Amino acid sequence: MMNTEFKPVQVFAGTIWQAGMVKSMLEDAGIRAFLKDEVMGTMNPWWTAPGGAGSVGVMVAGRDWSKARVIVDEYERHLNDTN
Repeated sequence: MMNTEFKPVQVFAGTIWQAGMVKSMLEDAGIRAFLKDEVMGTMNPWWTAPGGAGSVGVMVAGRDWSKARVIVDEYERHLNDTN
């Protein structure tokens, strides 16, 4: 059985550009992250997400989820303010 502290969880889903930005922000804060469906979500987004929206995910360890969500929430708030 996998320890949930290290089990990967998704904290964000978006375009490859958005996911890359979020991953970079998380790493700047000392949180290790990786992209899920980076290639397939870019080439064939409808295969990884309904309608192709949010096709690239950003994953972190379960223990980092709360800290990561603060950063992601701030990013999404700023993203919504500029649209």
